[in-house]
Amino acid sequence: MTDQPPTSTPTMSPEEAAGRAQVARTSFEKEAVWLPLLAVQHWNVGQMAIEGKTFTDCVIEGPAVMAIMNGTNFDSCAMGTTTDVRNLLYRPVSRTKLAGVIGMSNCRFVRCQFVQVGFAGSDELLEQLEGGIKPLSDASTPSEPGA
Repeated sequence: MTDQPPTSTPTMSPEEAAGRAQVARTSFEKEAVWLPLLAVQHWNVGQMAIEGKTFTDCVIEGPAVMAIMNGTNFDSCAMGTTTDVRNLLYRPVSRTKLAGVIGMSNCRFVRCQFVQVGFAGSDELLEQLEGGIKPLSDASTPSEPGA
């Protein structure tokens, strides 16, 4: 038997530990979330989509294009600074896969504000978003009675 030095266990950097802690969280409340960083933290642990998170009263920041996947919904959110919400929507050309987007599956957004975030999804989903979500520029404007 030969003398070999003991193998050392690699240590995790503080940044990696913080990223793994973010991935483990299931809820975010009253905080700013930089979507590109959250996506990279998920990719670093082998998760290609962000799944099963609830965001309440958060500011969701880009730049990013969010691929809205199964089970993701929005409740009373302001989707971006625009006078026409269609400026925030992207129709995929391919029906099978998307590249360069951040997948969100089974996530819930409650009273969140989106800043510099676009949204990609199925035709049905984009039509639903177009008809039912207010842009940030309209969020603070009270609606007229009977509107």
